[in-house]
Amino acid sequence: MAFKFADRMDNIKASEIRELLKLTQKPEIISFAGGLPAAESFPVKEFAKASGEIMKNNGTAALQYGPTEGIDTLRKHIVNRLNKVKVNAEFSDIMITSGSQQGLDFSAKLFINPGDVILCEAPTYLGAINAFKAYQPKFIEIPMDDDGMMMDKLEDALKTTKNVKFIYAIADFQNPTGRTMSLERRKKLVELANKYDVIIIEDNPYGELRFKGEILPAIRHFDTEGRVVFLGTFSKILSPGIRLGWVNASPEILSKYIMIKQGADLQSSTISQMDTAKLLDEIDIEKHIQSIIALYGKRKELMVKTMEEEFPSNVKWTNPDGGLFLWVILPENVSARDVAVKALEEKVAFVPGGSFFPNGGNENTLRMNYSAMPDDKIVEGIKRLGKVLKNL
Repeated sequence: MAFKFADRMDNIKASEIRELLKLTQKPEIISFAGGLPAAESFPVKEFAKASGEIMKNNGTAALQYGPTEGIDTLRKHIVNRLNKVKVNAEFSDIMITSGSQQGLDFSAKLFINPGDVILCEAPTYLGAINAFKAYQPKFIEIPMDDDGMMMDKLEDALKTTKNVKFIYAIADFQNPTGRTMSLERRKKLVELANKYDVIIIEDNPYGELRFKGEILPAIRHFDTEGRVVFLGTFSKILSPGIRLGWVNASPEILSKYIMIKQGADLQSSTISQMDTAKLLDEIDIEKHIQSIIALYGKRKELMVKTMEEEFPSNVKWTNPDGGLFLWVILPENVSARDVAVKALEEKVAFVPGGSFFPNGGNENTLRMNYSAMPDDKIVEGIKRLGKVLKNL
């Protein structure tokens, strides 16, 4: 039977990462594929205590509908998270989302008409590509170097392209490359957005997970005209399972997000919001984040050290100062998809890099996650992958 789906479904494909994660559920697979936080970092006991207190003292409210914008107590905690990346905000400037992925989908729904143009880093986050593609835009990929998106290339695109709706950027420890946009380029990005009258969608899941150096001000810190939309999340500093993120934007823009959310799911889970707000009342969140930073920094260093020992000399990679990922570049004649097949035979998984380029190509790249696997599996997995690369 031929069902009559909407035309937009032609642009939607299953996420390659989510499909790979199905394979990596097998315990014998050493997986560098997903963007999974370390499970041992989750504050399980603290969440249990907070949840118990909420249900005991405020259970009927936790089980009831709540405001679309989110509960005030949690939004006030988010103000503190924004202050940490030098964004001055009131809690009324914030709307809670069901994970930051919902913020990406809402951004597409709000801004994109079929045929509109999105400017993005090359490569960029696969989840954003999938969220945006449903609304039938065109993508122009802006090259990166070690300081992030190249501003001269960005301005060239802005000068010569009509119907640019927004610039999508991950300034801190970018997914998938791990690169960080320099301070000067953050300022220049806002200047260009002002000059050419475009919106910036700043996706910031990793900004607080810096292993060394000072946290840089978010792009939104430099916003002078209310054109930067900031997407944040608790997934990487608390738990992805609570499915809580947020949008911070100017009142005019935020009011549109609120209307979209009312039509999508009315509100994010009241229980998750109240439990998380209570948890943040009770724990030292900065100490908790520092423990995550110490763990991930150690694992990143171990992965890089083992790659230096086991990978062929013509394989290159980034060495991030934070976040969850590093990016590997193979010789141009080697397909990471072919490597992935051989690696799975050795019970090792990663994500081929071609999926992170919305217009395709660049099949000689791959993304590696270092946060989820323990030390012994990092070493063993890199040894196995090094063996595959040498054989190819």
